[in-house]
Amino acid sequence: MADLKKLENDLVAAVAAAKDDTALEVVRVSALGKKGVLSELLKTLGTMTPEERKKNGPLINGLRDRISEALTAKKNALKQAAISLRLTADKVDVTLPVRASALERGRIHPVSQVIDEITAIFADMGFSVAEGPDIETDFYNFTALNFPAEHPAREMHDTFFFSPSSDGARRLLRTHTSPVQIRTMENVKPPIHVITPGRTYRCDSDQTHTPMFHQVEGLVIDKSSHLGHLKWILEEFCKAFFEVPSVQMRFRPSYFPFTEPSMEVDIQCDRRGGEVRFGKGDDWLEILGCGMVHPNVLRTCNLDPDEYQGFAWGLGIDRIAMLKYGMPDLRMFFEADVRWLTHYGFRPLDFPTLAGGLSS
Repeated sequence: MADLKKLENDLVAAVAAAKDDTALEVVRVSALGKKGVLSELLKTLGTMTPEERKKNGPLINGLRDRISEALTAKKNALKQAAISLRLTADKVDVTLPVRASALERGRIHPVSQVIDEITAIFADMGFSVAEGPDIETDFYNFTALNFPAEHPAREMHDTFFFSPSSDGARRLLRTHTSPVQIRTMENVKPPIHVITPGRTYRCDSDQTHTPMFHQVEGLVIDKSSHLGHLKWILEEFCKAFFEVPSVQMRFRPSYFPFTEPSMEVDIQCDRRGGEVRFGKGDDWLEILGCGMVHPNVLRTCNLDPDEYQGFAWGLGIDRIAMLKYGMPDLRMFFEADVRWLTHYGFRPLDFPTLAGGLSS
């Protein structure tokens, strides 16, 4: 038993040298496990005489207790060290500004916001929203809308055509949302009061034109609608959208194949100071086209023009967004520049309502 002191020193040194719980467990098993060195020593007590057992028993048991205490102390020390390391790694510098949440940083694109504004205004007037496919047939995009066969809008340089199918038919990307009006008149019995916001496509690209842009059209079909109703709707829309108490509008004769008579609408504005302000001034700005639905269009949709009549209008969503919010270049709408969107975008929870203010 003269080696007990040396054994204790070796075990204590092994405990102290353990760097983690795994290494410490190895030391514990080697000392106190079923076949550990101290367990084997305790087994020898049975082979000793009573005098030897009385002498060596307390020595071996005392050594076992001291090693157990050393193991427990080391285990606690490793646990505290791990906690301290984690606290150091996870500490927060309270002097740093709090990062904004995704809800705070995110922005709604101006086009989406303006579509919601337009929808809110016309919904208050009793209009519903109608939608249709972006890929259309020549019939719905041109023929049903009274476009002559030789009309220049049908040419390749104005319209994106797909390759001909096996039967020779050619589909195209719609050049306006008017095909949705045709589909609505085919499937809905008058009276009809709808708006048709959506993407449209034309071969054009500059500061105020893009190959893909957004348009909203309106359609009213019943037995008694007339230009006075159209004028009132457009005046109320402009007042609500531009958030001005009054507007002055002028209707100029124009030509569209699908309306007769056809008109372009200007709104009074003030262009001084590099900004366009509506409701005052001595200048005019064209904002939309409109007119009474052509009888040929009604006949194509199986509506009797002697019984039904109506009117329609259309305007560019991107254009009026530029006018209202002072955006100088239409192309920036589609360049996915986060800096631009952060500046011109809208907070996610800023839902436009007439009661609360469209852009408040």
